[in-house]
Amino acid sequence: ALALGGFLGMATGFDIGLSTKCVAIPKEMAMCQKIGYSEMRLPNLMGHTSMEEVILKATAWQRLAHTDCHPHVRTFLCSLFAPICLDTFLQPCRSMCAAVRERCAPLLACHGQPWPRSLDCDRFPAGDDMCLASLAKEHGHPHKVLPKPACQSCPAVEEFFPHKRVLEVFCDNNFAVKVKLSKTRTVLGHQDFNIECQMEFIIQGSLLPYEMQNMIQQWLLINENCTERMTQPHRPTVYLLVGNIEDSVVLVNHIYRWQKRDSQLTSATQKWRYHKCL
Repeated sequence: ALALGGFLGMATGFDIGLSTKCVAIPKEMAMCQKIGYSEMRLPNLMGHTSMEEVILKATAWQRLAHTDCHPHVRTFLCSLFAPICLDTFLQPCRSMCAAVRERCAPLLACHGQPWPRSLDCDRFPAGDDMCLASLAKEHGHPHKVLPKPACQSCPAVEEFFPHKRVLEVFCDNNFAVKVKLSKTRTVLGHQDFNIECQMEFIIQGSLLPYEMQNMIQQWLLINENCTERMTQPHRPTVYLLVGNIEDSVVLVNHIYRWQKRDSQLTSATQKWRYHKCL
């Protein structure tokens, strides 16, 4: 889903004064739903002329948008793939592109993809008056900066372990989260994995529940090769993810497969409340 480099064509030469029409944003473009408007211009700023082409090309960006690698990644992408239906095109400013690229390009690099040429920031207006500027210039209360999941190699999934060893692992880490993963078929017919929204926190650390949930969901999306390996094609699978938050970076260090009637994990989580680490 993140193999973007060769998938998206270069949009140079697109005539921004080309005659366009207003169409409803299709439900298949999940990243551009509930963004403040419901109609888009076609052709769009990527030069896509049919809705089928728009959906096909935008699908490659859906997961990147859902990682929230930058607070404005959805705004940036949707301004290109589903530009708001005004009298003229409203492009993203070069500053917004640069801000999104700085935070999201490392995520693409994690999957072996460079920042695509089709999103070269030099193609966008340099001024911030007649384009979508970075919202960093807005005044107001500063947002809470949350830890960011790291792009990392996938820890081996552990299936056989004594509960005492699990308790030692708990002591060496500062979060443990039980998650359910399953594979589903997307609108376009591809196999995709689904992250169960309900999570059980064994160790939560200092973050609020919804913050921890978002953080784990982002880790699973960013490290999709690991998540892909963990998901089963025909049934949901439950895992216990154990890791550390250090220097605002989230690392998952252990993955336990939580099978039915798993007495060792159940015992470890029950004993944890009264356990004293050495």
